[in-house]
Amino acid sequence: MSIVDKDDVSVNNVMLNLNEFPIIQKRAILKDSLEQMSLFKLGIACVVEENETFVGLITDGDIRRILLSIQKPLSALFMEDVLDHIAESPTVITPEMSLSDATKIMGLKRIWDLPVVSENKKLVGLFHLHRALEFLFSSKDKKI
Repeated sequence: MSIVDKDDVSVNNVMLNLNEFPIIQKRAILKDSLEQMSLFKLGIACVVEENETFVGLITDGDIRRILLSIQKPLSALFMEDVLDHIAESPTVITPEMSLSDATKIMGLKRIWDLPVVSENKKLVGLFHLHRALEFLFSSKDKKI
């Protein structure tokens, strides 16, 4: 039995691919982001421009805080532009980052997901804590 060295594995080997997590266009409304989060059963949606350039993200926690702070009917709130509520400068990582470094960032920031972007700011994946744990535990008996 060999244990995986987290420093030798890159985020690219573990991240969710573009078709495995919610991605919404910047012209979307809040309702669209909630629908996508429900569809993928993840509490995050990445927001992109038409050319897949990463713009920001919104989480179910962000929406919960919006609901508590904005006194509007739900129907009106859900029709608001997602751009008005996204985190525009969230922490992101690159596909080449080590699994160890990425999980350290998650621990420090107390988050479960990190958008993975290329050097030219294109969204290429999502680093999700559960996927990383599955990888580590399933790799315990395999050599990489």
